[in-house]
Amino acid sequence: MTAATTPTTPTAPTWGRTSRATGTARAVRTYVALELRRTLRHRRTLVFSMVMPPVLLWIFARQDVFATQSAGSGNVTAWIAVSMALYGAMVTATAGGAGVSAERAQGWTRQLRLTPLRPAAYVAVKLAAAMVVGAASVTVTLLVGWLGGASMPAGAWAACALLAWVGALVFAAFGLFMGYLLPAENVMQILGPVLALLAFGGGLFMPLGAGRWAAVAQLVPTYGPAQLAHVPLGGELTVAAVVNVVAWASLFAAGTAWRFRKDTARA
Repeated sequence: MTAATTPTTPTAPTWGRTSRATGTARAVRTYVALELRRTLRHRRTLVFSMVMPPVLLWIFARQDVFATQSAGSGNVTAWIAVSMALYGAMVTATAGGAGVSAERAQGWTRQLRLTPLRPAAYVAVKLAAAMVVGAASVTVTLLVGWLGGASMPAGAWAACALLAWVGALVFAAFGLFMGYLLPAENVMQILGPVLALLAFGGGLFMPLGAGRWAAVAQLVPTYGPAQLAHVPLGGELTVAAVVNVVAWASLFAAGTAWRFRKDTARA
């Protein structure tokens, strides 16, 4: 008598899925390195991210009296340094995201169909590269601030740098949305002045005080990141600031997803 054998259900081979996953991971790594090299070779991006924020810091904080005036747990120079660090990260993240505009005009979206790189991974790579350069911008600006007399506790330095960097994610999404929405030939010519106006309107460059304008400023995209970046220095953590960051990040991300779907459907 022979033992009964239990029929087994054949399983689908996994080598195909593994091969595709490996190819996608390799494509992502290659494109991240390529995007970082391209960004670092772009002189305009380097000027806006590495040169302009320290220069603005020097212009706004060059008065010696700021080094002796307290602002929360630091001095006024430190407060301005955090503002400039956030502004540099904002501009860098926006420029990195808006770079999709030129690449769309060159037909890069269609070329993605011929590679293992998914369109969604392409967007993620653009965000990652922008945030890497944004981190360098924050570091350089705060270093210049420290050399220029900025003073705050060691923990505040690290926390302010982190919050300024994370706050720039809102503007990375903003840049992507605008990159899919605006024409390639003048996207940053439009966004540069817009970012400056948003910085002033959201209280990044000067205290808002109280009154009607302070209430209106809470609706500006820069308000939340500006408030949160200064919390370690003694700024107030408010519900309005958190809601501002979440709401604008969600809105820009939704706009990017909408335009992204239309663009890839047309490619």
